[in-house]
Amino acid sequence: MDDVFVSSVDPEHWEPDPDVPGSEMHVLVRTEGLWAGLTRFRTADEPSRWTPPQRETIHVLEGEVTIEVAGGPALRLGPGDLASLPAGRETTWHITAPFKEFWVFT
Repeated sequence: MDDVFVSSVDPEHWEPDPDVPGSEMHVLVRTEGLWAGLTRFRTADEPSRWTPPQRETIHVLEGEVTIEVAGGPALRLGPGDLASLPAGRETTWHITAPFKEFWVFT
């Protein structure tokens, strides 16, 4: 079946995320209209700026983050929290590491 995706994350098998300096990622699936995976920060010395290319929904698994959304609210998120960010809206992430999230772009 080409529409079922399963992944196991080896703690040592993460790749640097070229779009988000200082982070590592593990991709579960990337197909037309859907991209999902995990991102982690082992350290976070300064804020990280990010503009989602598509709607991004996140689930915080570890650590904490305050996300400043341009023209919108500041979101304070911790383990178990979910948020959905609009495409093309600039955000600034203030991360308390270690930080890990599951994300989906749609």
